[in-house]
Amino acid sequence: MHNAMTRTARSRLLLVTAGLATSALALAGCAGGGGDAGASEEKTTIRFLYATGDDTWNGVVDQVVTAFNEQSDTTEVELDPLPAGSDYATALKTVDATGNWPAVVDMRDTLTYVNAGKLAPVPEEVTALLEPDAFAAAEDGNVYTVPSSALNGELGMNIVYNKTYFEEHDLEVPATYDDFIDLLEEIKANGDVPLATAAAEVWPSDQLWKPLAAPVFAEYSDEGGFWNAAAAGDASVADLKAPLEELKMIMDDYVLEGWQSTADAQTTTLLVNEQAVMATSSAGLGRLMDINKVDPEFDAGLFIIPDEDGNLNVLKNSVIGDTAGGLAISSQAAEDEDEYASAVEFLEYFYSVEAADLMEANGWISPNILKSDEVTRNDTIPGAEDFFALLENPNLVWYENSPTLSTFSSVNTFFRQSRIEMQDGQTTIDETIAKVQAELDAQVAAAG
Repeated sequence: MHNAMTRTARSRLLLVTAGLATSALALAGCAGGGGDAGASEEKTTIRFLYATGDDTWNGVVDQVVTAFNEQSDTTEVELDPLPAGSDYATALKTVDATGNWPAVVDMRDTLTYVNAGKLAPVPEEVTALLEPDAFAAAEDGNVYTVPSSALNGELGMNIVYNKTYFEEHDLEVPATYDDFIDLLEEIKANGDVPLATAAAEVWPSDQLWKPLAAPVFAEYSDEGGFWNAAAAGDASVADLKAPLEELKMIMDDYVLEGWQSTADAQTTTLLVNEQAVMATSSAGLGRLMDINKVDPEFDAGLFIIPDEDGNLNVLKNSVIGDTAGGLAISSQAAEDEDEYASAVEFLEYFYSVEAADLMEANGWISPNILKSDEVTRNDTIPGAEDFFALLENPNLVWYENSPTLSTFSSVNTFFRQSRIEMQDGQTTIDETIAKVQAELDAQVAAAG
């Protein structure tokens, strides 16, 4: 059991009339004497805001929260899912504007909200459950986010494909970028659609873009990433023209029509129904699990789009900074002793072996906990061997791209939306570059 100390629910009247005196009552259920504490004990209810759109993550969150609630005597976690199709950065701004922060947040744009004082430090009783390199302290020495998955970078940003089709048409996983283009052309020559991708939500637009841009991004890894160099004037959005041209060409010639209104989760159905031979993904093992649920007989595999030299350039996730994702506790929750204790209790369970086993069973690679050797790994998902083989691939090249610009989330959202307009033919590549550069310059100037 991972239960926090029993807490007595606070009365609304006491909150008004007694002020800080209610803090003394918060732990009254643990006191030895004075009244029938057990008769008034209730669970503290907290909310967990999380990003939806990835069916595997949705299922994992539901399973873990359900299991936690069943075993906790003190806390009830309510799911607060962000509707699919919503932009997470915009949603967080709405949460902040309304002052209605949940206790636990599936965080994006971390640095922005740390600087704004919206997040509370994650205590040592939580971080002590993790591998030391799975988290990092901010400049003030506090830890504000802890991982929701294993630190495999963006290894999940890949292409999922129909292995049976490949075998029937004597096709191979591409070893170079030119091989990838040849593969697209061969499938098209067969009279079939090579690739399905999605843009009904803005974030899946990264799934094809990032692998294409990875060779350029990787060049700036030692400088902390391309966007830091661009913000400093040592690089420009124009440096991304070549991958933008590649993106436009692939979208025009090889992608299934209707991508503008396709949700990320729908690509699973498009693949299984053979409307396309391949599909973009950022779900890693989760997408393979989704495919297996839809059609257990479907033989799926995955690969990463290589660069011209055959390297598999993969972004290594930052554990701190504005691009760092993970779970956080809101400072609003920290103002309430019971809510904060319940948030900590939930995170302690999230990093338990029991929770890790649940995640793995549902196709999620669990976070890097200290007791990882006790976790039961899921190697039963068809195609999982392809994913794990990527970690051992000699051509795998990790690179960093961790923007420090406090308003980078706004730049990134603008860039995604501008790319989608370009892909759709509403603007030219040069117009897109100019717009995004102007937005970046404005954000850098505003940040001082």
